[in-house]
Order: sequence, then C-alpha cells, then structure tokens
Amino acid sequence: MIIEYWSDYACPFCYIAAARMKRAMREMGIENECRLTFKAFRLNPNAKKVPRRTVLESWAANYGISIEEARARIDRICAMAASEGLDFRYATALNSNTFDALRLTKLAQSKGRAFGDAFIDRFYRAYFTDNLVLADENVLMTLSTEMGLTPDEVDSVLKTDAYAREVLDEEREAHMLGIHAVPFFAINGKYGIPGAVDIEDMKRVLMHAYREEEDEGVSEGSVCGPDGCK
Repeated sequence: MIIEYWSDYACPFCYIAAARMKRAMREMGIENECRLTFKAFRLNPNAKKVPRRTVLESWAANYGISIEEARARIDRICAMAASEGLDFRYATALNSNTFDALRLTKLAQSKGRAFGDAFIDRFYRAYFTDNLVLADENVLMTLSTEMGLTPDEVDSVLKTDAYAREVLDEEREAHMLGIHAVPFFAINGKYGIPGAVDIEDMKRVLMHAYREEEDEGVSEGSVCGPDGCK
C-alpha cells in the first residue's frame, strides 16, 4: 500500500499526523506492507532565512491575540504531540525558510527509505525539540553529516539548485490534487486523509484501502457450478 503525505518541517500537525499514521500501521500490523513517503509542501515559501521572532511571538502578532492566549493554544498542540510520544518545545521554535532543508531531504530520500525516514525524523526533532534554525547552513551541515551525508554532498545541494525541481514538482502535484493545507495523506492515489485526524479515523481509511487492495489482487480461480466446472 502506497501512502504519500505532504508536509513541512515547520508544521506541528504534520509531525503529529506522521507519528499517528506510523502508530496506526503498527497497531494494524501492516507497517511492512506499506510505503510511507514524505512529500514537500512549504507553508511559507517567502519565509526569511533569519528568523525574527519565536513561534509564540509570531502567533500573538499574526492572530491578533495576547501572548498568554497564544501560549495556551500552543500548549494544547504540545499536549497533543506528547500523547504521541513527541517532545515539543513549540513556543520557542524559530520560523525560517525550509526550502534548503527540504532539498536536502530529497537527497536523503534518494539513498533509500530507511535513510530518508531517519533523516526526516531528525529534522522534525531539530525544529520542534531542539529549536534549531533550519535555514542556517551551519545547522543544515551539522544535522546532515550527523545523519550520514558527507560534507561534499551537503555542499553540492546548498551551493547549487540541486533538488529544487523535486521540491517544486511535489508542491505542484499537491496543488493539482487540490491540496492547499498540510498534512495531507494520499493512499494508493485514491483515498485522502486531510489533517491530523484521530488515529481511529486513520485506521478506518487504511483498512478500507487495504481490503480493497487485497480484493483487487485476487484473480478468479477455478470453480464448479450447476453447469460444470471452469
């Protein structure tokens, strides 16, 4: 079963939803039969490389609410993340442009599923737990080499437009599918799950797609009836 999900490292619900999807597959016992693939979707393509304020300060300013109200909203998201075993320090996270991080992710994914998945998880943690700036080239170099990329490989991306087309193509694909917000899961190119829905809802959609896939995969065998056998 092919499960594609569009996501951005600056999206809290994307990280939470990915954790829920993995748990749903694990609890259903189908994780080895599914291919979960991260696809790029920048929330703010025009974001600056040097952050000006924390998420807490940004929320208060962008939504026209007090710091206290912004903190209460963010705390609820952190509690949601904690229920999935994720350590969120979202209030102090620093928003910045994620294009280079996503381009490096495409390089990591080109080296195999396991490598790419570990790379993605580390970058999520770098943003939400470590509050690192994912547009900072020194940060990107440190994280990427920590995960196993070589300095030359990282430089070959950061100093060129390598993997830019891959990121932009995935964003265009999302828009063609009518996806304007993330996370969004597409299952077998047929069923969609928008947002960080409850895990039981995820399981219902997964089970429906899985059963349908099994039915489609079985051809008609030999049978016997009143008119004979065939």
